[in-house]
Amino acid sequence: MFDLKGKVSIVTGAASGIGLATAEAFAAMGGKVVLSDYNVEGGKTEEKKLLDQGADVVFIAADVSKEEDVKNLVAETVKKYGRVDIIVNNAGIGVLAATHELTFEQYNKVISINQNGVFYGCKYAIREMLKTGGGSVVNVASILGFVGQAGAFAYNASKGAVNLMTKSLALEYAAKGIRVNSICPGYVESGMVNRAALGDYYDGLVAQHPVGRLGVPEEIAHGIVFLCENEFVTGLNLLVDGGYTAQ
Repeated sequence: MFDLKGKVSIVTGAASGIGLATAEAFAAMGGKVVLSDYNVEGGKTEEKKLLDQGADVVFIAADVSKEEDVKNLVAETVKKYGRVDIIVNNAGIGVLAATHELTFEQYNKVISINQNGVFYGCKYAIREMLKTGGGSVVNVASILGFVGQAGAFAYNASKGAVNLMTKSLALEYAAKGIRVNSICPGYVESGMVNRAALGDYYDGLVAQHPVGRLGVPEEIAHGIVFLCENEFVTGLNLLVDGGYTAQ
């Protein structure tokens, strides 16, 4: 029941961070993994590392804000592996700006990637899952899909939407054997979220997490694996946030 061996997974935003940690976890469990990212160089580098470790993986470039890219991503996955069992819609961006100064271009870019990208991923992966009798969708949302943050209007809007999109899809496809969940990380150490990049703001960010530190990508990946494995879980917005939203 709780086994990902041989399952075919697509992970977007897989060139680094949570996406890469998730792809590594799936591969370590014997899964067949399609890594996708708009960052071709980074994606190819990680593909080679995993292939050298004996993993069954392939990199397929895609910009999730473009429907044709996502349609092609799913089609190429089916061409190579014959099916899609899991999709992790992880690709996302953020922008911090006072809302009265936020441009439509900035706002639309966040929505196009964070929200529309999830829609495209779900749309085309679910089409394939319906052919094979089921599957698992995990959408990467955020604590900021639950609580507001000043200056994060577009990001708040996109991640709140992802959480309710998740619940809607879970209800729509439960009887078809397709489970849809989201994972909602707190702040995670990454290329852009670290002491060197944030300076004095870093300590204040850590203080908002009762456990006294930020998360690491592998902890979020572990939560994603749980959502994929447990066949009695659907429609869940799973918080993995070091207590951030408990306050």
